[in-house]
Amino acid sequence: MRGAFFALLAAAGAFLFTDLREMRLASAALPGHDPMTTDAPVLPPALTDGVPQGPPVEPETSREVLRQPMRFELLPGGLLQAEGSIDLGAADRFAEEIAARGEYVKAISLNSPGGSVDDALAMSTLIREKGLNTRVATKALCASSCPLVFAGGVTREAEENAILGVHQVFNAGQEQPSPEQAMSGAQSTTARIARHLDEMGIGSGLWINALETPPDRLYYLTPKEMVEFKLITAPVATAKQAD
Repeated sequence: MRGAFFALLAAAGAFLFTDLREMRLASAALPGHDPMTTDAPVLPPALTDGVPQGPPVEPETSREVLRQPMRFELLPGGLLQAEGSIDLGAADRFAEEIAARGEYVKAISLNSPGGSVDDALAMSTLIREKGLNTRVATKALCASSCPLVFAGGVTREAEENAILGVHQVFNAGQEQPSPEQAMSGAQSTTARIARHLDEMGIGSGLWINALETPPDRLYYLTPKEMVEFKLITAPVATAKQAD
């Protein structure tokens, strides 16, 4: 089963390379979907067969707040709120926060449209190493690379109407890779993410749906899928909806 899964990932990496090459040839720059540096919507349309649709519910937090670099606030009950885009350096600030106040932190509450994959993976790894839990509150957002952070929780809770979505990784920088570099980078990143999710105990369906979703769309996860992919371990209302 695992062999078949990684064969699928290799094929998906090749398709991602093809997509990147076609986008590069079509434009001097990849489509901008970085919520911090472009005017693209913080919440892309859902992936559909027809006309793109919006998210299942609207986030409670304004798009202006979500576009800002991630910031951290310790709330009562040992809940550390991580809100905003996962900018380059967010993982370092998170590590500093945990080093300074980690004895009080029990869980991480996420509200983010995503961002840097490297920073998301580093944050996720530290969360698991410290034995912390993760949660996404009602009408909070955890999209793009944010579910990688969420996956690090020992227990992972998504409240009713929490918004979780995934899509392909992409290059939001100004420098464009060659086709060869794009293929190498896509395969390397695919392997790193797949390995991390496997180590966190997350089902392969989560990343497969991400690979199938273009970067200007989001695959919004249903409560049933969150349970099926083992993305949540301690749901509240979502578990009831999945029954």
